[in-house]
Amino acid sequence: MYNYEFSDLNLLREALTHSSYKRENESYEDGHPVRDNERLEFLGDALLDLIIGDILFKNMPDEKEGNLSKTRANIVCEESLAKIAIKLKLGSKIILGRGEEKSGGRKKPSITADAVEALIGAIYLDSDFQRVYSWVQDVFKSTIESGERGELHHDYKSFLQEKLQEKGTVEINYVTYREDGPPHDKVFYVKVFCGGKEIGQGFGKSKKMAEQEAARNAIEKGI
Repeated sequence: MYNYEFSDLNLLREALTHSSYKRENESYEDGHPVRDNERLEFLGDALLDLIIGDILFKNMPDEKEGNLSKTRANIVCEESLAKIAIKLKLGSKIILGRGEEKSGGRKKPSITADAVEALIGAIYLDSDFQRVYSWVQDVFKSTIESGERGELHHDYKSFLQEKLQEKGTVEINYVTYREDGPPHDKVFYVKVFCGGKEIGQGFGKSKKMAEQEAARNAIEKGI
């Protein structure tokens, strides 16, 4: 699994097992009881925050806490993790229930991103902290470097739309509800609505920037 060989293959299987499979099956084909990856995801999330935080702390000695936190958030967000999952080709390896399989679960960022975190948790349990640290440092290398250069400017609008459409067809609208400042230095305030319900707000020097911030606000709320 990308420069790591598991000693305990049951840990790898658990990391790749989505809860939808557990809901439909009590045991795997070999008779072992099904364990989904949610506990490993919890562990992997904590490890990833610590490891990325440590790397950024060492690599960006002059940065203040606020920018370090923002950079880490961009690196460990669902969108970035879903891209790591593509790099690792995890989508084809995830063990899904029949219903989730039919609904395109292998391509859902929420599922593939969670699998990356679960895999990190599994590697830690299968080895030790230094080994999983090295693995994260290797696999996330280009993402970390982009984050340190401030190049991880995500298209939050597209990501929000993809995330909402996982739940079915939705109508998303961005409404500019306020403008401040002189014509040459305006600030635009935007609200984003899904199915008529407000889900986020943002502001910026252009309507486009304000819409991206509104989408980011909605994502951060856990929409």
